[in-house]
Amino acid sequence: MRLLALLAALVFAVPAHAQLIIAHRGASGERPEHTLAAYERAIDAGADFIEPDLVVTKDLVLVARHENELSDTTDVSTRSEFADRRRSKEIDGELVNGWFAEDFTLAELRTLRAKERLPAIRPGNARYDGLYQVPTLAEILALVRAKQAESGRTIGLYPELKHPTFLLGEGIDTVDLLVTALKKEGLDKVDSAIFIQCFEVTPLQRLGKLTEARLVQLVSPDGGPADEPGVTYAEMLTPSGLAGIARYADAVGPDIRQVVGADGKATGLVEQAHAAGLKVHGWTVRKENAFLPAAFKKGSDPAATGEYAAAWGLLAATGIDGLFTDDPALAAGLRRSARP
Repeated sequence: MRLLALLAALVFAVPAHAQLIIAHRGASGERPEHTLAAYERAIDAGADFIEPDLVVTKDLVLVARHENELSDTTDVSTRSEFADRRRSKEIDGELVNGWFAEDFTLAELRTLRAKERLPAIRPGNARYDGLYQVPTLAEILALVRAKQAESGRTIGLYPELKHPTFLLGEGIDTVDLLVTALKKEGLDKVDSAIFIQCFEVTPLQRLGKLTEARLVQLVSPDGGPADEPGVTYAEMLTPSGLAGIARYADAVGPDIRQVVGADGKATGLVEQAHAAGLKVHGWTVRKENAFLPAAFKKGSDPAATGEYAAAWGLLAATGIDGLFTDDPALAAGLRRSARP
C-alpha cells in the first residue's frame, strides 16, 4: 500500500503536461478500435495524436486495422459470401489463418462492419459492434482536417505500417502508398504533425529517403524486426544500437515494460535514448486490470479499472516524451491536473 500511495503521488509531482498523449487506435478504451468514432472520441478528449495502424486493400487503398487479418476486428467470419476467401499465410514467420485485407477490394471491405476486439474486457465497446465501417486513411485525414477547423488546434497523425516487408512480397508497396498520400496532404515535412512508426527497419530507412516526416523505430521486449532476422530488439536498445537507430529515426517506441521494470524502477532506457538524440514514446497505458502491472491492479476482475493514474505518473516520472493510451480522456485529465 505504501508503494501504491507513493506512485499515485507521482501523478502530481511530475510534469505530466510534458508527455504527448497518443491515442492508441483512437479512444479504443471507449469505442471499437480503428473506427472514425474512436478517432473522433480521442480528438474530443484532447489527444495530441491519433494512431491508425495501416494495412491495404487489393486495389491499393490504405485502411486502418490492427492487423491485415480481419476476423478479430470485423464480422467477416459471419459473411457467407466471403467464406472462400479464408486462407493461411506465413506473416513474419508465423502461420496465420483467416481473412486478409489485401485479398479484398475496398468496395468489398466496405460491406464489413467493425467489432470490438476484446469483448470480454470491454463489453461496453461491444455495444457498438456492427455500426462502423473500416475507415480509409483518406477518411481519417478528412476527419483530422474537420476537427482541426472545429477546435482550432493541431491534431497529429501517428500511423504504423503493418507488415510492410510481407506486403511487399505480395506485390504491394505500402511505403510508397503512404508517402504518396502524405505528400498529397502536405504532411511530409519535418515540422508536419506526424510520426510514422514501424517494427521493421528497412521500411523506415526507405521512408527517410522519401519524406522529411519524423520516424519512430518500434521495439518490443521479445524478438526482433521481421526484416532483420539476425538482430534482436534487445541489441537495438544498447547504446550502440540506439546510436544506430538515431541515424534513420527520430524516436524509439518501446513497450512500457522496457521503460519501467517490474520492480517499479526506471530501466534507464529514456536517458540512454535521449543521450543518442532520440525521443521516447512508450506503448501502451490502459486502464483495465488485465493490462496493468500487479502493483496497479484493483481487485481480481480483469475488466475492472485499476490504478491508471499511478501507472501514468510512474511512467511520466522517467521523463518519457510521449505515451500511447487507450484512454486519452483519462490521460488528458491527468495532464490538466498537473499544470500549475
